[in-house]
Amino acid sequence: MPKHVRLISFLMVCSLWSMPKAANAQALIPHILQLDGTKLEKQGLSLAQEAAQLAQFQQVELALPRARLASQLAPKNDKVWLLLGGLQLQTKEFDAAIASLKKAQSINPKNGDILFALGSANFQQKNYQAAVVNYQDGLKLKPNDPEGLFDLGNAYYLLGKLPDAIAQYDKAVSQDKKFWPALNNIGLINYEQGNTSEAIKRWQSAVTLDKQAAEPLLALAVALYTKGDRQQGLTMGEAALRIDQRYGSLNFLKENLWGDRLLSDTKKFLELPRIQAALQQPENSSSAPGKQPTQ
Repeated sequence: MPKHVRLISFLMVCSLWSMPKAANAQALIPHILQLDGTKLEKQGLSLAQEAAQLAQFQQVELALPRARLASQLAPKNDKVWLLLGGLQLQTKEFDAAIASLKKAQSINPKNGDILFALGSANFQQKNYQAAVVNYQDGLKLKPNDPEGLFDLGNAYYLLGKLPDAIAQYDKAVSQDKKFWPALNNIGLINYEQGNTSEAIKRWQSAVTLDKQAAEPLLALAVALYTKGDRQQGLTMGEAALRIDQRYGSLNFLKENLWGDRLLSDTKKFLELPRIQAALQQPENSSSAPGKQPTQ
């Protein structure tokens, strides 16, 4: 999974859904001058709900104008500003996102999700030390948040503080036993350090937790193939690319924090005929019956 964008949390979206809805769908038209502040705010919250639902389905371009209008109609609601800032982060409008998130923070300094989102803004701009501070501050408010712990681990990883990164990943797993991305990233570090057997264990655990997790499955495939278990590696690699072909791109893997050693081995793996054939197939499609070439 992409490591550098903390998407709008599902809990925050749910909290927007639970806001009181406008009593009248026609509230804004045609007699605006007759509306009071309460009705305008309710209409803003209704728009925020729509924007949050659109964002869940990756309709960010449709969600953004609704969130902007919502922030004007409900300017004292920190969740609306957080929603707007999160959407602006996804469209890489970093200055606007930070301004929106700072507004949310001024309204509610105790909302840890705002600090996590500010961390994402700094992380995406490669200001990793500032991101660490944001994540740490967020974790003071939400110390058991597995995504916050994971994000802090990623920032430490890119600062080269590998023991600190592993410690945060371990904490994330301790809070959520099914949080496979943290296990995956520990495997990435293990592999770069030459500890292939431990990396394999981590990726096997991640795949056990989520059979559709393409990233640890591909990493495991590469490690097994490179170690000499070629048939199992090829079979797993084909399965991973059927799930998500984005992992067939070295640039995408680098964005997901794959290190030089693993990228080098993956480059060779992706050039194999069977893997090239898998990249030509539609995602989630089964291979046609028949004898498969060996490599």
